[in-house]
Amino acid sequence: MVNQLLRLWHDESGLTTVEYAIAGALVATGMITAFVNLGGAVETSITGMCTTIKNDGSSC
Repeated sequence: MVNQLLRLWHDESGLTTVEYAIAGALVATGMITAFVNLGGAVETSITGMCTTIKNDGSSC
């Protein structure tokens, strides 16, 4: 029984799946964060350009 538990403890065959899942979650989190931050910057930039084009101070 102890030998089987030790063999299971040292078995790393399923570890790569967990690593890929963690890496995928980190990439997805980074992409969501970047899109949220970029979206706000793009909105601010477009609003500023629109206000400049209209030249009356109102927003689009």
